[in-house]
Formats: sequence, C-alpha cells, structure tokens
Amino acid sequence: MELMRQLRASAQLQHGWIAQAWNAEPGIHPAAGMLLSELAHRGECRPSELAKRRMVDLSVISRQISQLAAAGLIERRPAPEDGRAALIRVSEEGKAQLERWRGLYIAFVKRALENWSDDDVDALTRRLELMNEDLREALGGCPLQDGKK
Repeated sequence: MELMRQLRASAQLQHGWIAQAWNAEPGIHPAAGMLLSELAHRGECRPSELAKRRMVDLSVISRQISQLAAAGLIERRPAPEDGRAALIRVSEEGKAQLERWRGLYIAFVKRALENWSDDDVDALTRRLELMNEDLREALGGCPLQDGKK
C-alpha cells in the first residue's frame, strides 16, 4: 500500500505543477493541455478515439477540444470517409505552445531531481515501466494514454 500511496502523491505533485503552470493560460483547463499533448504524440484522430483512449465520455473531450480550438491550438477537418465526422490535429501554434510547456516541465523535473544520478533516474524509470506493464495486464490489457496494452 505504501507504494501506491507514494505513486498517488507523485501524481498529485505533478498535477499541482501542471495546475500552477496552466494558471497563466486563460480559458484552457489543464486536462485540455494534456489532451493536446496526447494528440501531438498520437497524431490526427477522431474525438471519439480520444475519448476511448482517455477513458472519458465524448462530452468531456468535446469541451476540451472547444477550448483548444478557441485558443488556436488545434485544427479540425472533415474525415474523408465520413464528412459528418471530424479529424483533430495539433496546429502549428499548438506545437509551439507544447514545446514551451514541455521545456518548463523538464526544467521543473530537473530542478526537483538535481541530486539524483542518471543511473538512479534510469533505474526508477525502468521499474515503473515494468510495474505499469504488469498493472495493465492485471486490468485485462486495458489500453491507457501511452497506448500500450
């Protein structure tokens, strides 16, 4: 249980940083920023695919897409096979903003772990990867945000 408590604390601390960083971004909820990051990583897709991957209702994704579109961070286009459906992708402005936010986040993590050796960071990263693989398997291969099963 202590492992899970520490992982939850780590996630909450990361969320705290994200919430602080996004306070300067009017009109965009931190979750919309995370969606933008995932969209940049995965590439163009339908909102329904995003909802499925993030395990949330389509209405949640629609609100986030509206925020991102209003800020000029994404582009929409009709799906070629079905003009009623839309495909969403990160705009050039969205890519530039993601690079800026990523740089801020990397600086935060580097500052937080400045007393860690590269070997310490690599070892923890590998152990967490293995743990996440086992947790996914225990959930029945449930696809999560990073797309692994």
